[in-house]
Amino acid sequence: MKSFIKWMKEAPKLLKIIFALPFLDIVWNIYRLARSIDKKSVLGIVIAILLIVIGWSFLWILDLITIIVGNKVLWID
Repeated sequence: MKSFIKWMKEAPKLLKIIFALPFLDIVWNIYRLARSIDKKSVLGIVIAILLIVIGWSFLWILDLITIIVGNKVLWID
């Protein structure tokens, strides 16, 4: 899991932007879930699971903006 997190952090910006597009944004939700599991954050795990189910429709816009501006996605941990 740590290798997946490291790979996502070090991925090229263009690949990050592609993963932030609608219907591919699930990758970032899985990344959030992996980070929360790695840090053993119960709140983060619950929120990440909810975002996988209901966040796909709007979260991609936020991810796209934060990747373009700051080259990272926002998360609570």
